[in-house]
Amino acid sequence: MVNATILSYITFIYFLVFLLYLMMMVIKKDIFGQIATKITLVGLICHTIALILRWVESYKLGIGHAPLSNLYESLIFFAWTIILLYYIIELRTKNRSIGAFITPLAFLAMAYASFSTETDIQPLIPALQSNWLTAHVVTCFFGYAAFALAFGISIMYLLKRLETQDKDNSFLRLIPRKSILDDLSYQMIVIGFLMLTLGIVTGSVWAHSAWGTYWSWDPKETWSLITWLVYATLLHSRMIRGWKGKKLAILSTIGFACVLFTYFGVNYLPGLHSYA
Repeated sequence: MVNATILSYITFIYFLVFLLYLMMMVIKKDIFGQIATKITLVGLICHTIALILRWVESYKLGIGHAPLSNLYESLIFFAWTIILLYYIIELRTKNRSIGAFITPLAFLAMAYASFSTETDIQPLIPALQSNWLTAHVVTCFFGYAAFALAFGISIMYLLKRLETQDKDNSFLRLIPRKSILDDLSYQMIVIGFLMLTLGIVTGSVWAHSAWGTYWSWDPKETWSLITWLVYATLLHSRMIRGWKGKKLAILSTIGFACVLFTYFGVNYLPGLHSYA
């Protein structure tokens, strides 16, 4: 399939842009960053086209559905949301150093997807045959992507704290100020929390139509709730207790670890979401 071929090339494109952003920081030549930005945009456009082609192909096969139904499709969509949100941030901040910490996440998602045995378009199982599928998956994965960006920015913040006065000999000088990173991380977490909340709500409605209950304490449901509580605690600590900086960065890292377990770990546990 054409879409699979395009997606395989996109995996290498995202690895290339990561190397270019990294070279920009290490060699301190902005030309590498400029090239990386242009290639990132090309990759995002091609990625979008591949998703659309896969969607159209499913209709040609008579099993039309959004490309969000299995682990492979969710991974390529996850990578797409990461790159989309990152590109918006780069345009907004005019700082390319963030790319060195975010694009590897998209590359790893695409690389992991390439090992999947579910690359072919398959009919939806009965539980997935619902109009709520797209709403639930899209909201959840935009939330996951926002949390991924918050995680990458938090790592940048923790590294920035190591910066010495001798800035000429440190690539850390290219990283934005700690106050900017702290605000960016917080904004991404707010977006991610709102999207995850919508994802849980739409998932509950979907569960009621598919299984007759809004909540069944399935492993993925349980860990989604745990993830939601972790980020709710983070936002509460920020707004009520005034936590910022290092504490926020550490909590963000813990939260993203919960996201990864919710996404990957629970798939190996028996439950209603084991097909995902």
